[in-house]
Amino acid sequence: MTNQRFLSLDVFRGMTICLMIIVNTPGDGAATFAPFLHAEWNGFTPTDLVFPSFLFAVGNAMSFVLPKWEKLSNRTVLFRILKRTALIFLLGYLMYWFPFTGPVANTRILGVLQRIALCYGIGAIIAHYMHERVVMILSAILLLTYWYISMHFGVAGQELTMTGNTGILFDKWVMGEGHMYQGEGIAFDPEGWVSTLPAIVNVLIGFIVGKFIQEKGKTYEGLTHLLMWGAGFIFLGFMWNYQFPINKKLWSSSFVMLTVGLDMVIIGTIIYRIELQRQLQFSGFFEVFGKNPLVIYLCSQLLLTVLNLVQVGDITLFSWIFKEGFSFFAPYWASLAFAISFMLVCWLLGYILNKYKIYIRV
Repeated sequence: MTNQRFLSLDVFRGMTICLMIIVNTPGDGAATFAPFLHAEWNGFTPTDLVFPSFLFAVGNAMSFVLPKWEKLSNRTVLFRILKRTALIFLLGYLMYWFPFTGPVANTRILGVLQRIALCYGIGAIIAHYMHERVVMILSAILLLTYWYISMHFGVAGQELTMTGNTGILFDKWVMGEGHMYQGEGIAFDPEGWVSTLPAIVNVLIGFIVGKFIQEKGKTYEGLTHLLMWGAGFIFLGFMWNYQFPINKKLWSSSFVMLTVGLDMVIIGTIIYRIELQRQLQFSGFFEVFGKNPLVIYLCSQLLLTVLNLVQVGDITLFSWIFKEGFSFFAPYWASLAFAISFMLVCWLLGYILNKYKIYIRV
């Protein structure tokens, strides 16, 4: 980030991290409210919006940084991009390997932070070296290319299924099943190599919207255009759904169109309330998350791992805390209360960092 900050973007990013932590840490996954679950396959829930919104926010942040890079040599800029990409990717990999006792052969290679790293790295190179119009053309090409690949290179008749899509075939060939996500009951990585192509577009459109917001975001005319573009993307997403279903785990092109459209509408609404109406209720709470997003997310995942590693009798510390501290609620409310409490612990870390003006740019 640069020294210049746009409060609405910090709040938007903070809301994303806040919800990301809540949906990742239900006290009881079997008793989770439906909106806090991902769609099983085709379809869409509010939770499916969280990760693409963070990528969109990454693009927003890039729009503030790139103007400063214009004063640097191309070699320096490329080094910075590649260095940050490698660091975020490595942190994601080490997070899955933690506590470093399991075999490397069974450690997941890709994941959330790794996708953020790849989308940031490729998106930053495109945004820095190419004209804005070319960025938009490349975004369309990436979505259309992924659509073509998805429909023509999977298992015949099973191109859009979990076991027959192009991505799972490529990931098995490149990485092997031992390095893939196992949470679906089979080796299938929702953050796979091929589906990273359309995810780059979430960053690129976030970058374009970030530039637009800096120029016209604090005017009613600018917000009107932003909301209209958002509605248009949502419409196109639903139309594309008939040929290429909205699917978060495949990160389908229609899913990208829908999510960037919703993000435009959401960030436009936040800007209207905060920048134009000066309605600052709760903005300070989410701003804490928004100023150190990756660090807080990483710490939340490490804390979750530790709680599941430590044993208290026959159960993990995670389960013990949930059982002893939240069992007096009804099951669904107990699960939600635990998730919110866990999020507040992570917020406390962000609050301490913000209080001492410590902003860690991973």
